[in-house]
Amino acid sequence: MRVKKRNGSLEPVHVEKIIRAVQRSAAGLSQVDAMRIAIKTIGGLYDGSSTRELDQLSIQTAASLISEEPEYSRLAGRLLANFIEKEVANQNIYSFSQSMEHGYKFGLVGEMAHRFVTENARKLNSCLEERNTDLFEYFGIRTVYDRYLLKNPETRDVIETPQYFFLRVACGLSQNVQEAIEFYRLISAHDYMPSSPTLFNSGTMHPQMSSCYLLDSPEDDLESIYDRYKDVAMLSKFAGGIGLAYHRVRARGSLIRGTNGRSNSRVPTAVQTALFLGSRRWTRRFRPSIRGASARARPASISNPGTPISKTSSNCGITPATKLAALTI
Repeated sequence: MRVKKRNGSLEPVHVEKIIRAVQRSAAGLSQVDAMRIAIKTIGGLYDGSSTRELDQLSIQTAASLISEEPEYSRLAGRLLANFIEKEVANQNIYSFSQSMEHGYKFGLVGEMAHRFVTENARKLNSCLEERNTDLFEYFGIRTVYDRYLLKNPETRDVIETPQYFFLRVACGLSQNVQEAIEFYRLISAHDYMPSSPTLFNSGTMHPQMSSCYLLDSPEDDLESIYDRYKDVAMLSKFAGGIGLAYHRVRARGSLIRGTNGRSNSRVPTAVQTALFLGSRRWTRRFRPSIRGASARARPASISNPGTPISKTSSNCGITPATKLAALTI
């Protein structure tokens, strides 16, 4: 029986390699039965099965046991971290600067971040704290892998590890290399975590890192309502959260002169959509210890003359009038 390696070559099955790989990841986890995971993985072998499939089976098996014993979350997280490292290395990426070079080549990394990393490659490559990846449990690193790591546009393989990801975010927010290293160490240790738009976009071609937007109410007419709907969509495009007032729109039961009907919706379609988008952004965020948004974030602007645009900070510039409008939606 043979297995297919990530480079496409075939080699005979070595069961002991599977056992040793799981045992290494289970080091220090006294409540974990490594052989239980290994046996289930070996049971999935067939002639021509890939090492990628076997690794995924090990991860899924460990994750399925989290409800029985919480330490399996650490094991599954370590197995997934190893899986990510193999996926990155299989693309001949062995350092942070190489990861950024690949991202730039694929049109994912911005010119400014690429130049910053190229000029400081040696210092940045040597500052990585790979051991901090072990701070993740399974669901945290799974979310990072699925949603935050940059991916090859063609193969969809990730081109950065969690630590490369954190360092990219730090470089996108820093003015000099020392500042980048200090900020990286802070977020790598999970002592501070920027907001999701910052994590998604820092160092990329779209460095929109504002977290919170407040929009004023549209006027009480259909065109204005759907203009605001467009504003919401544009702000949400790069993961901005939305707060939307609706106090200028008529109350339920009010007369609609154009049709001689009456308003029958307490929450118009545009508001429902905004709230839905905001809730999706929130629930999808990876937040192991998030305490606030980036101090360097700046609100994006929208072409809508005469309409105040949001403020961005930890309190998002909320005024009493806005709070009242939000409470009445």
